[in-house]
Amino acid sequence: MKLRIQGNSIRFRLSQTEVANFGSDGACMGKTEFPNGYTLVYRLSQAPELSGNFTNNIITIALPEAEIESWINSDQVAIQGNLTLENEDKLSILVEKDFKCLTERSEDESDLFPNPKESH
Repeated sequence: MKLRIQGNSIRFRLSQTEVANFGSDGACMGKTEFPNGYTLVYRLSQAPELSGNFTNNIITIALPEAEIESWINSDQVAIQGNLTLENEDKLSILVEKDFKCLTERSEDESDLFPNPKESH
């Protein structure tokens, strides 16, 4: 699972295996370890409605159960939404299937979704 944070925007990109496991397990998790024993954990879970939390170095985004099954079992690329913050700003959330790049890259992309533009 890849995590991208920019300003008040957070994006998760999941491989084919991660999407399938999320569908069966109801959760998906990744982590990044830092020196001095610090770890940032990021996870997706399911809930009745979209929610988010950051506590004890753990980012948790809960996706609406009603949207998850159709996302997993279709060509739908993403689930997205916004959470209103205490200061009335918005936190933009995007969870999407991760596609293979159209140009060759050094990272392993064998478990990524086929890019829809690949045949062009």
